Amino acid sequence: MLTLATRSSYRTVLDTAFLRGGDPGATAIVYLSATAEPIVITRAAFQRQVRRYAAAMTAQGVRARDLIVIAHTQNLECMVAFWGALLIDAVPSMFPTLTEKLDPQIYMNGITALVAREGVRAVFTTDDFAPLLRPLVTCAVYGTSDVPTDLFDDTPIAAPDPDAIAFLQHSSGTTGLQKGVALSHRAVLNHLAGYGDAIAITPDDVIVSWLPLYHDMGLIAGFMMPLIQGIPLVLMSPFEWVRAPAMLLRAIDAYRATLCWLPNFAYNHCARRIRERDLDGLSIASMRLFVNTSENVSDASHQLFYDRFAAIGCTRAMLSTSYGMAENVFAVSQTRAGELPRVETIDRDALEHERRAVVVAADHPRAVVRTACGTAIAGTQMRVIDRDTGALLGDRQVGEYVITSDCLLTEYYRRPDLNPIDADGWYRTGDIGYLADGCVYVSGRVKDLIINGGKNIFPGDIEAIVNEVEGVYPGRVVAFGVDDVREGTELVAVVAEVRAMQDAETLHRINADIRRIVSTRAGVTASYVQLVDDRWLIKTSSGKIARSANRDKWLRERAEAGAS
Repeated sequence: MLTLATRSSYRTVLDTAFLRGGDPGATAIVYLSATAEPIVITRAAFQRQVRRYAAAMTAQGVRARDLIVIAHTQNLECMVAFWGALLIDAVPSMFPTLTEKLDPQIYMNGITALVAREGVRAVFTTDDFAPLLRPLVTCAVYGTSDVPTDLFDDTPIAAPDPDAIAFLQHSSGTTGLQKGVALSHRAVLNHLAGYGDAIAITPDDVIVSWLPLYHDMGLIAGFMMPLIQGIPLVLMSPFEWVRAPAMLLRAIDAYRATLCWLPNFAYNHCARRIRERDLDGLSIASMRLFVNTSENVSDASHQLFYDRFAAIGCTRAMLSTSYGMAENVFAVSQTRAGELPRVETIDRDALEHERRAVVVAADHPRAVVRTACGTAIAGTQMRVIDRDTGALLGDRQVGEYVITSDCLLTEYYRRPDLNPIDADGWYRTGDIGYLADGCVYVSGRVKDLIINGGKNIFPGDIEAIVNEVEGVYPGRVVAFGVDDVREGTELVAVVAEVRAMQDAETLHRINADIRRIVSTRAGVTASYVQLVDDRWLIKTSSGKIARSANRDKWLRERAEAGAS
């Protein structure tokens, strides 16, 4: 397996178990569907499909170093296409498809501009989407039926330079089509070696995932890692999982899964949406780690998940944490296997006014809970700097994280206007937090910070509080700052989704509860509280609430209402 000890024997990501060794009859992928029997793909079968897709790409004029976009729903074809492109030394990138949570016009404008800017050679997509996209882009667009599947599968495996770009990850936004994070073969292998050691990966592990493959967590932890390491991947559609979250627990039970990565909201979603009768006869005791990453980690969500599923084998030791970003391939830090994430309560006033993390008792009136995301993985170093002056800060001082590593991005693809790494090799993450005894405590994004009366307020803290209000859809809350010229500061606005068709008295109660809990728990006034119907909030392609886009929408609707 790829570890720090064996790293030197791997040259590129094509030196992977399903392509170059091991038992060809071993399971590579199990694809689950709520409406069909599981599809089990062996290493040999997956290799044959990859070679045939590579041959089809070559027949369609794709050459080495061409940028290839794969915009499929999550299925076996998109996985085969990705590896088919790698096999011929093309540069693949997974894109989200157009879904109901994305604005069609914004999505199409974004993909059109990105294809032109990045010089995309071809888009491989669904038969339904291909005719919609063809008139808008300058490159070739192939639907499923345009790709021959009967070509001879003797396509040779390419031998790219280890420092060549292997693939792109596009940072998620309201379209999912933002900067192209270019990652080399060397960076990806360095990352997986260091991360594999952090989680103590073994040949007996089985990864289960519903994560979208266009997101760094899904692409790396839930796709690249199991195939390169030669351990089974049990995969399902994110859309099916959202509708039926018990699929995940049934898959763990059926395939004795051991590793799973989840954003914070998924812990709440499973705990609240999985019914008692869905747990009959299930066990998740085979799990080693559920890794919480991608959003601000909440110990309350861990506790909710543990309380709900302890009876079927969940333990606190399974609930791990990580901090990651596409620019570092995936993980920056990770709670080591066998360790519990550190949880501490700190003084809200010191955090907001003095930018210091001062530990206080749990019953302190201004206590704020922070959960650590482990320590930096091997090959990665972290510092905290003053975001205005760039000065290095010490332990428990709050500032912006900067990182340097052996797995950083090569560049933002075809964006010479953006220089992500400074002359000394450090990357400014745009994330705010602090370090304490080497542990990483993340508070939020620089661009989302609300500065109210000189206090630094993290919208994620407010959103977590409002999520507890009865009548609010958990996970469907956004908080942001609104400039107030008269006051010379930012005022706090909260927008929360609630069930439609509620009476005025109930809506008034929810509004009042939000204002009260924000005031008492966060120590700040919510100057604006708006209750909206389901699906009002704009989300990114990876399912996160898009704060800036929702702020723009809220301001626009207020302006239109005022004009009318």
